[in-house]
Amino acid sequence: MFRLSIASAIALSIGAAAHGETFRWASTTDPQSMDPHAVSSTPVLSFLNNVYEGLVRRGKDMSVEPALATEWAPIGNGEGWRFTLRQGVVFHDGATFNADDVIFSYERASSDASDVASWFAPVSEVIKVDEYTVDFMTTDPNPIFPDSIANWMIMDSDWAAANGAKLPAKEAENFATLNANGTGAFVLAQRQPGLKTTLTPHDDWWGEAEHNITSAEFTPIQNPATAVAALLSGDVDLINPVPIQDAARLAQSDGVQVIQGIEARVIMLGFPHAAETLKYTAQAGQPNPFLDVRVRQAVAHAVNVPAILQTIMRGNAEPAWQLVSAPMRGYIDNLEERPAYDVQMAKDLLAEAGYENGFSFGLKCTNDRYLNDESVCQAVVSMLAQIGLTAELDAMPVRNYWPELRSNNMDMFLLGWSPGTFDAEHPIRFIVATDNPEKKLGSWNFGGYSSARIDELLPQIQSEIDDTKRMEMLEEVTRIYQDEVAYVPLYVQPLIWGARDTVSLTQRPDDFLILRWIRIE
Repeated sequence: MFRLSIASAIALSIGAAAHGETFRWASTTDPQSMDPHAVSSTPVLSFLNNVYEGLVRRGKDMSVEPALATEWAPIGNGEGWRFTLRQGVVFHDGATFNADDVIFSYERASSDASDVASWFAPVSEVIKVDEYTVDFMTTDPNPIFPDSIANWMIMDSDWAAANGAKLPAKEAENFATLNANGTGAFVLAQRQPGLKTTLTPHDDWWGEAEHNITSAEFTPIQNPATAVAALLSGDVDLINPVPIQDAARLAQSDGVQVIQGIEARVIMLGFPHAAETLKYTAQAGQPNPFLDVRVRQAVAHAVNVPAILQTIMRGNAEPAWQLVSAPMRGYIDNLEERPAYDVQMAKDLLAEAGYENGFSFGLKCTNDRYLNDESVCQAVVSMLAQIGLTAELDAMPVRNYWPELRSNNMDMFLLGWSPGTFDAEHPIRFIVATDNPEKKLGSWNFGGYSSARIDELLPQIQSEIDDTKRMEMLEEVTRIYQDEVAYVPLYVQPLIWGARDTVSLTQRPDDFLILRWIRIE
C-alpha cells in the first residue's frame, strides 16, 4: 500500500500521458545546478546543453561541429586558436551575443570558483580581436583544444552581472543556480529542484530545429520500479536509465522501445592517497593502510568484476583496467587485461603489507548517480570481506556525495568518469594529475593521487602533434597509474534507455539527451 501511494503521488506530479508535442522524461538524478560552470557532471552538462551553447558542440556522431563559432583555426606555429563567432545570435532574454560574452565566460569558467577550470589549463590569454573574433592563446601547441571545450557554455555577461552571478557557486547558490539565460534551442521556463523542470523552445534560436517539441518536462524519479511504471503507463515518454533487470521485459512490452549502447564511462574505486589516517569505523585515526600499494593491489584482486558484470549488470557491461574505454583515443590495447580475481593473492598482499588480520574502513558510494551503483558497492563490500577488509558502506544521493568527496570525507569511494574530449588526456588531467588549482589541474582528483612523472608528461601529451609520440607518452602514463593502482577501474557502464515507440531520438555514448533531435510521432 505504501509503495502504491508513492507511485500514485509521483504519477500525479508528472501529469497525464504525453499528447502531441509535449515531451516528458525522467532520470534518477536531478541536475544539481542550472549554472553551466558550477558542476562538471553529466546530469548537469547534459541538461544544460539544451539551454546553453559553446563555441563548438558535438554532433550525433560525437564529432566537433560549429555552434557559437562558425569556424576555428590554429594561430601561428601552435600559439593558440582563433574562433570566428556566429553573428545574429541572441540570448533567451533578447540580448545580442558577441565577443564580450566569450571573454566573460572564459574568465568565469576558468576561475577558482568554477568546477570546469581544468578545461582551460593550457590557456595563457584570451584576446578580443573584434566583436566577432576571439583568440585563445595557449602556453604550448594544443591540437585537441577545440575538442576539450565542447561542453563549455557561454553566458551573457550583462545578465550575470545584473543578477549577482559573475562567479559560479559550487557549494552554495546564486541566481544562476536556479535560473538560466543561454542561446540554446530551449529556454528554462520553470525550475523546481527535485520535482520538475520545464523547458520550452527558443523561438529566436539561430539553428534549424529538428524537433517538434512544444514543451519538455523533466522529473527526477529515484525509484526504478516507479520509473518503469511511469513509462509503461505513458506518464513519461522516456526514462534513463532502464533498470537492467527490467530491460528484457520492457523490450517486449507494447508501445515501448529499449535503446542500448555502451557509455564512454569507466566506473572505478578510488583511494585516499593523501590521507595520513583513516576517518571512519572503529579504526578512525589509525594510519591509512591504502598508502601501501600492496593494499591497493589486494583490493584489485579481491573484487570479482566478472561476477558483478554477470549478476548485477546482467552481461551488459565490459570489464575495464584503464581510465578510458576501447573506443577512446589514447586507449592502450596491450594494457587492457585487468588483475585476475584471486582471493589468496589478495590475502598474501595484505599479509606482506602488515595487515594479515585485515582492517575496517568507510566506503562512500552514490545511490542515484550510476547504474546500480549502490548494488555494486554492496557487492564490493562482500568481496572485500572475504580477505578480511570490513567496509562500512555509506550510500547517498549525488547531491550530497560530491561535497563529501571534496571535503575528503572518505576512506574509499566510487567514481565514474566519461572523457568529454573522448581522449585519454581528459581523465589524466582531471583525476590523475596532482591537484593544482593554480594550473587548473586535478580538480576531480579527490583522493590526492600524485605522480611527478605523470605531471611532467601531461603538458607534453597536450601539445604533441605527432600521434605516435603522443601514444608512447599515454602508454607510459597508463603503466604508471596501473602499476601504482591509483584507481581500481571495474567496468565500462552500459547505456540503457527506455522510450515510448512514438519517440525518435539519438543516443550518444556520453549519455547526453539532446532535445533538439527528438521527434514525437
